[in-house]
Amino acid sequence: MKLTATEEGLLIPKELLGENQEFEITQEPEKIIITHIKKTSSIWDLGRNPVECDVKDGAINHDHYLDNP
Repeated sequence: MKLTATEEGLLIPKELLGENQEFEITQEPEKIIITHIKKTSSIWDLGRNPVECDVKDGAINHDHYLDNP
């Protein structure tokens, strides 16, 4: 794929970037390298995908040990 730079820079098509949101750009002689930055875990992600199976509620009995020491 050939791209043409404008006065503002270079537009990279989204389909080449995939689902990634953050990237790092490094420059080496004769090339530019774009790598995606892996998203780190965050407390804000808790509960987003609690279980990956056929369970309706992954929180069932989650705190059972707190009520029954």
